[in-house]
Amino acid sequence: RVPKLKGFNNPFRVEYYAVNLDAVDSLGVAEVDPASLVAGGVAHKGQMIKVLGRGKITRAVKVSVHAISKSAQEAIVAAGGSVVILPPTFRGVRPPAKGSQFTNR
Repeated sequence: RVPKLKGFNNPFRVEYYAVNLDAVDSLGVAEVDPASLVAGGVAHKGQMIKVLGRGKITRAVKVSVHAISKSAQEAIVAAGGSVVILPPTFRGVRPPAKGSQFTNR
């Protein structure tokens, strides 16, 4: 027998790939965007990127990502850098549903 699964899995959940400040600093580039993170092997192509505040940043960097934490933004601005928030990779208000018409009921 299979037990009844409780809870709800939102098929429209927005998922970000988390990148920390120490990974951004280790790239050694002046401008960080999703393409440079993919080229550096930090992220995968087509993912929405969120920068988190773990680690330290030692130089001014221009960061263009889809989301950023408050502590990471403060650290980047304190180091003399700037932050640009990119629009989401999907059109409309929410991302396309994952799964099929049978699994998303």
